[in-house]
Amino acid sequence: MKTQTKNLSTFKVAAAYIGTVVGAGFASGQEVLQFFGFFGISGIIAMLVATVMFVFFGLIILDLGNRLNADSHREIMRHAGGKWVGNIVDAVIIFFLFGGLTAMAAGTGAIFAEQFGFSYVLGSLLMLVGTVFTVLMGVSGVINAISFVVPVLLFSVVAISVATFVTTPFDLGTIGEITQPSRAPVPFWPISAIVYVSYNLVLGVSVLGPLGKHVKDPGTIRKGALYGGIGLGIGALLIHLTLIVNGPAVAGYEIPMVFIASQFSPLVQIVYSIVLIAEIYTTAVGSLYGFVERITDEGKPMFTWLTIGAGVVAFGAAQFGFSNLVRTLYPAVGFAGLLMLGGLLRGYIRERMVPQPALKRKED
Repeated sequence: MKTQTKNLSTFKVAAAYIGTVVGAGFASGQEVLQFFGFFGISGIIAMLVATVMFVFFGLIILDLGNRLNADSHREIMRHAGGKWVGNIVDAVIIFFLFGGLTAMAAGTGAIFAEQFGFSYVLGSLLMLVGTVFTVLMGVSGVINAISFVVPVLLFSVVAISVATFVTTPFDLGTIGEITQPSRAPVPFWPISAIVYVSYNLVLGVSVLGPLGKHVKDPGTIRKGALYGGIGLGIGALLIHLTLIVNGPAVAGYEIPMVFIASQFSPLVQIVYSIVLIAEIYTTAVGSLYGFVERITDEGKPMFTWLTIGAGVVAFGAAQFGFSNLVRTLYPAVGFAGLLMLGGLLRGYIRERMVPQPALKRKED
């Protein structure tokens, strides 16, 4: 990378972590419904497992990115899993970075069509144009975009959830009605939690790895991973409880959280939809930047052309529909991403069990 952004704060590290994971699926409620909501109360236990995993693996990725001075996820995976595992995971990550960009464009199209009555195609197009423009600004534009939007989204999720708990009586019967494990993409909650973390980190490692090299203080990395992981867990839990309270009706919507927001007033619905679009944008930016940066370096002419080309192809792929992508693409990549988690865990254990030579840090 040509651009250097040293000494990032704990807040920016945590916000960037949350922002790369939280996207169309998470903030819309569709991801939480598919991977946790259909398990009812067991889904809460699954979220606790997922939160611990987010903290643990997020710390590993950020730390390796810092010590290796990594420009992309490739250096991290080759160090942790070896050349063979590293190359396989690298291919999976490249595939899902593009798939994640496509899902974000599809999510925006769904919001435009379902909430505003506009064209699905228009929503996808506007999202991709904004994403391409931001990525062309480089890594500083990516980090600033993500860290600005994340606090607004988390506040909105908390506000909608609290308002739901205050206005809607909690009925144990609704838990039984929404608890339908057979409808989940992964019908066993412990595996569902692991797959959820896996596919999210397949997407997140492309930003978290290079982000680590821009942090001087190891304490900032530790706290950033901790606060980022906990923030993800709290956000998912609030969405999960909100879905449960509203019962099985939410399962019929592409964007469940916006449907819930509409129960309060049209204004709340519009505001949450706008915030959701902004958060989708941050994940789309992270996906596109990671995809292009892996193939070519920022600052080279090919970076510009590949960024634009990827945006054009993603626009076509986004027309398959949002919920279909969440249900099929995400679990498939999650299972493939288990190899990544295994590689990271192997590297973590190896470094602590067997004396290792100092990492060869690549110079800028």
